[in-house]
Amino acid sequence: MNHRLKLTAPVLIPADSQASVLAAGSLRHSCDPRSFPFITTAEVEKNLDTPGHERAEEAISFGIEIKSPGHNVFAMGESGSGRHAAVLRLLRAKAAGEPAPDDWCYVNNFDEVRKPCALALPPGRGILLKQDMEQFVSELGTAIASGFDTEEYRSRLELIKEEFKKKHEDALHSLGEDAMKSGVALLSGPEGFFFMPMKGKETISPEDFAKLPEDEQKQFEKAIEKNSEKLEKLTGQFPRWRRDLQKKIREINQETMKLAVGHLIEDLKEGYKGIPAVIGFLDRVFIDVIKVGDELRRGGRGQEDTESAPTGSIALERFQINLIVDRSGQTTAPVVYEESPNFPNLLGRFDQIAHLGSLLTNFSLIRGGALHRANGGYLVLDAEKLLTQPFAYDGLKRALKSRKLLIESPGQLLGLMSTLTLEPEEMPLNVKVVLVGDRRVYYLLKELDPEFDELFKVMADFESDIERTADNVQSYAKLVGRLAHVNNLRPFTREAVARIVEYGSRMSGDSERLTTRTRLIADIMSEADHWAAKRNESVVDVVHLEDALAAQIRRADRVRNTLQREIVRDTLLIATTGAEVGQINGLAVVDFPDYAFAHPVRITANTWQGKGGVIDIEREVELGGKIHSKGVLILSSFLASRFARTEPLSLGASLVFEQSYGPVEGDSASLAELCALLSSLSGIPILQSLAVTGSINQHGRVQAIGGVNEKIEGFFDLCRARGLTGEQGVLIPTANVKYLMLRDDVVQACAEKRFTVYAVDTVDEAIEILTKTKIGTPDQLGRIPKGTVNFYVNQRLDTMANAARSDTQRQTKRPRK
Repeated sequence: MNHRLKLTAPVLIPADSQASVLAAGSLRHSCDPRSFPFITTAEVEKNLDTPGHERAEEAISFGIEIKSPGHNVFAMGESGSGRHAAVLRLLRAKAAGEPAPDDWCYVNNFDEVRKPCALALPPGRGILLKQDMEQFVSELGTAIASGFDTEEYRSRLELIKEEFKKKHEDALHSLGEDAMKSGVALLSGPEGFFFMPMKGKETISPEDFAKLPEDEQKQFEKAIEKNSEKLEKLTGQFPRWRRDLQKKIREINQETMKLAVGHLIEDLKEGYKGIPAVIGFLDRVFIDVIKVGDELRRGGRGQEDTESAPTGSIALERFQINLIVDRSGQTTAPVVYEESPNFPNLLGRFDQIAHLGSLLTNFSLIRGGALHRANGGYLVLDAEKLLTQPFAYDGLKRALKSRKLLIESPGQLLGLMSTLTLEPEEMPLNVKVVLVGDRRVYYLLKELDPEFDELFKVMADFESDIERTADNVQSYAKLVGRLAHVNNLRPFTREAVARIVEYGSRMSGDSERLTTRTRLIADIMSEADHWAAKRNESVVDVVHLEDALAAQIRRADRVRNTLQREIVRDTLLIATTGAEVGQINGLAVVDFPDYAFAHPVRITANTWQGKGGVIDIEREVELGGKIHSKGVLILSSFLASRFARTEPLSLGASLVFEQSYGPVEGDSASLAELCALLSSLSGIPILQSLAVTGSINQHGRVQAIGGVNEKIEGFFDLCRARGLTGEQGVLIPTANVKYLMLRDDVVQACAEKRFTVYAVDTVDEAIEILTKTKIGTPDQLGRIPKGTVNFYVNQRLDTMANAARSDTQRQTKRPRK
């Protein structure tokens, strides 16, 4: 029967689609050193830009230029792609045209010491005020002592004291005279004043008093009682008189203090006439000096109350300046990169001192954070570091939303502290923040944090690679020159630069592009410089780069060597000679963070008469991933569309990765799996000297895959270990040819025809190479030439279908019991 053959006619193979052996020149996009107009990078202009980031740089420029709130920037891209350097360069260029913002200080709040006051000064004036107040404090004691060490002050003080003493004595003398008129005397003793009866000018002793007549005793007692009442009233006035005395003394002291200190304050004011905030602060200092002058004069601690006690006691330090942000020497807006963005480093903190078993703080122990230093300019933070620090990200958002800087401790934020602490005055915040992170962090924040879009409205996406044009190659050479200069490396020859360009293409995974991960380039340059130093060379050449690359692979390829050793020892069964039915060499990539390699894997297929379709054994045992399972379903669809247009396939088949003990993911083996199935159905053996990679669609077209360079090199290494025969090679999708940047030894072997790389567009091209058998294209009547792959597949399927129909007929004719 040929009904199946007729149904294959609509599936056409393009006439211009031919499997091709790739020439050695197409396996690697080499860079010609003669294209560089220099001998070594010592002659190269040190380019400051990493080429290819124009889109991201435009976004950053927009974000830092727009003044609307919330237009902060998230710069995302791969680690090592030059994000930080580009961001800092753009910010510094923008900041260079902007004036330096204010200095910021915290000063004592004399009315409520727990709430220090913020003080802004023009840039560079903060340190001057700090020095002036330190000088003021150093002179204050001397000025006070001099003011009080005058004859005028002592005379006035003595006069007041004499007046008090005279008033005191006159009152007692008057009371004594009144008492004597009534026959009693006012006397003083250790226990105070008291009255005694008198006879003439002498007092009467208790014994003589007892001998007096009773009437006379009562008369004396009455007189003593009356005068005692007068004495009690008089002594009750003494404290008030003393208070009046103290008040007068304080008034004199304050007047003297004003004279002693006033000229110091006035001299300070002269230097800050245009800064009202400073003038107000100096006025408050003057008032406080007058208020606590006696304590200061006696070397005391100054005014303290129940509120100030928990925050620590200060003496003359109460008048000094805590300079939080010092802009002295700065002429442009600040650009701050905070490497450790934890909560205190970002938002500030209160330092504490231990005193009598307690931790105390005051305004002089307030410390600013990165936001304070960047206020009026730009702040750059690593997003992942910020997010891993407790409370830091939330604190940053609060500051950006409120546009105010408030220093708090985490304990206050969580409500865990019930003790009194500082509550500094808020500072206004005007800053542009640039977060630098990878794409995963950006999209997680965008999805999970509803406030993120409100605060970071500008996204700058850095390219992972750039097009390998002639201009970009020249820019790459300048980048190499800059990296050599910045890292104090030896000059690189133009041959070495050409090799770095090729390395950049290999790292991008595309011969037509160059990686922008400058860290990779800088690392390999540093290692090459090391090898040049070991050889006492003055420049870095290609040989040193090759040494560095070989050393990198040597450090990382233990697993690859172990796998290859076990394959060579036939512990892992991989054939590289002969031919087998239903067996093919696939290629799998092992991708570590710092190293990727590939190794061959044996894929086998079995087919039989049945209705179960294609069984993916990897999926059945839950080792196959979703994409791999999708690939198996696609190849099943291809089989059905080519061979089962009118009736179902009476086919059972299984596919398996032999000796695979871990997860299998990806569809890059679907071409190999389909070829193994066609081999099993047709009975035509597949050459084991070839390996295959590529995915397929439902029409049998071969699609691009990843890791093509590693896959070719992985099979090449095994074949070389066993001996290259000239028959070995790898089949890859034609779409992957532009990604080829193979090692020199692979390219050389292909040039010498000891190894071959084939490019295929369809499964038909692949099966012809693998089996050395024509695929068999149906003619207009649907007839397939005998001896072709399709002929044998169709013949086998017809046999299965006939057998299935016979089984059905027998089941139908079987009598029912």
